[in-house]
Parts: sequence; C-alpha cells; structure tokens
Amino acid sequence: MKNAPVLSVVVPVFNEERTLRALLEKLIEAPLPGGVGRQIVLVNDASSDGSEAIIRAVCEAHPGEDIRSVTHPVNQGKGGALHTGIREATGDFIIIQDADLEYDPREYALMLPLLLDDRADVVYGSRFVGGKPHRAMFYWHTFGNRALTRLSNFFTGIRLTDMETCYKLFRSDVIKSLPLREKRFGFEPEVTARIAKIPGLRIYEVGISYHGRSYAEGKKIGWRDGFHAVWCILRYNLFR
Repeated sequence: MKNAPVLSVVVPVFNEERTLRALLEKLIEAPLPGGVGRQIVLVNDASSDGSEAIIRAVCEAHPGEDIRSVTHPVNQGKGGALHTGIREATGDFIIIQDADLEYDPREYALMLPLLLDDRADVVYGSRFVGGKPHRAMFYWHTFGNRALTRLSNFFTGIRLTDMETCYKLFRSDVIKSLPLREKRFGFEPEVTARIAKIPGLRIYEVGISYHGRSYAEGKKIGWRDGFHAVWCILRYNLFR
C-alpha cells in the first residue's frame, strides 16, 4: 500500500515570541484532507527574544508530531531561512507559513486538493480573490502588492492576483529544483519568476483569508522591500 503523502510546512522565525506559540498550536490542530501527513520545519533565524524557548516547549509538548528545528547563529533574512527550511523538508509537498497570525493554517485544506488530484504543481493562496475575510488596513500596502503583481505578471506571462502572498504551496521536487538566491523578502518575486520559466508547470490560485497585523503588532516589511521587489522582478525575469 502506498504511503499517504506528507505536507512539509516551512516556518521562518525571527523574534516572533508574541504569536509563535499560538501559530504553532493552530498549525498542529489544522485538519488536512485526504489523510495527508504533516511535517513542521522551524527555522529560527537568530532570534534575540524568547522564540527559541517557545520552539523547544512546543516540541516537548507534542512528541508525536514530526517537528524539525534549525537555528541560524547569524540572521540570514526571511529568504535565507526559507532556503534552509526547503532543504530540510522531506515531504511530498512544501508550503510556506509565516510565524505570525496573518494566515490561517486551516486553509491548507483549500489548496492541497489541487495537488492531491494532480491538477496543479504550484498553488498560490490569494488574498485578493474569493469571499474570505480580510482585515481592512494598509491601503498603500495593498496598492503596492497589486502593482508588484501586475509588474511581475507583465514579465512572467502568468495571470496572478497576489504574487506577494506568503501562502505558496509546491510539489517538493519543483521548489527544491530552483537555484534560489534572495535572502530577504525578494524570495516572492524570485520564486515566481523562476517557476514561470518551467515549461508546462501548472500554477493555480485559491482565495484565502488575511488577518494583517500593524507595525505596532510586529509587521516587518517596509517600503525599501518594495523597491527591492521591483529590482528582483526585473533581475530574475530579464536575466538568467
């Protein structure tokens, strides 16, 4: 009998002690469709708060869960943490999960069926389609995200509504085959540009909810990252 497929959830962690425990509990409790197994890969990117202690406590509290923890001695940025997590992941599918509470792990069940039914190779969870709830805030962030997505679409030829979304679900062999380089928030436009170059790759979007947090609540991305995203779109689409 063929073993059930496994979803590896890669969680980059940098000073997320306020939300990390709640996020991990939600992740562990989230039901997965079709008997899919779960692996959690935590990458502590040199946090200076209590994140490491929370990771240890959650691992001890859930000995039956497949939880892998890696700690960077020096901060490498979100992209660097994702590179490590993707290398460590052993599941059939890999999804990115931020360590805050902006995205709901229960919505993996909306995205996974497309891969389980062999209809897709990559699924993006879009914050801008469907009728899921969204926190009403940050007009300029929304405007910037849409503008970056349109610019990315122009070069990739893919019709996405939310290139910058955290929720990107991949067949493991697809994401592991990419020569990813970006160490910070440039991961999103880089990975989109690279998958767009793979002939015949099936890319889908699914509407998800979004519970954005303010800067006072720990949001890290800023306007400089937006300018860098533009550079990444140009770099990874126009040059090899």
